Amino acid sequence: MHPDLRTALTQLAAPTARIGPVVTSAKGGHLRPNSIVNWFTALFAEVGAAGCSSHSGRRTFITNAARKAHRSGATLRDVQLLAGHKSIEVTQRYIDGDSDAQRRLVHSL
Repeated sequence: MHPDLRTALTQLAAPTARIGPVVTSAKGGHLRPNSIVNWFTALFAEVGAAGCSSHSGRRTFITNAARKAHRSGATLRDVQLLAGHKSIEVTQRYIDGDSDAQRRLVHSL
C-alpha cells in the first residue's frame, strides 16, 4: 500500500474519526453512484482538470500497475485482484495501450 494512502486511511480509521460515509450528500447521508460521478465532475472542473472523470484515477492506477507488475514479481492476476474485478477481461479494458512502448518492445526482440 502506498505510504500516503496508508496514512490517510489510518487517520480516517482513528477512534476520533467520523463514522459514516466519507463523502456525504447535502443531507448528510450516502451519495448515490450517479451523484458521486457528478461530484467528481464538479471537483475536476473546479481545479481545471480537463478530461478527468470519476473513473480516470482508477484507470490510471490499473494501467500503471499493469505496466509495472513484472518488476515487482506480480502478474496481471494480481492487478485484477487489486482492482476488485471478477474477470481479467474487465481489468484488461481498463489498461490503456502505449504505442511508444509497443515500438520499444518490438525493437528489443
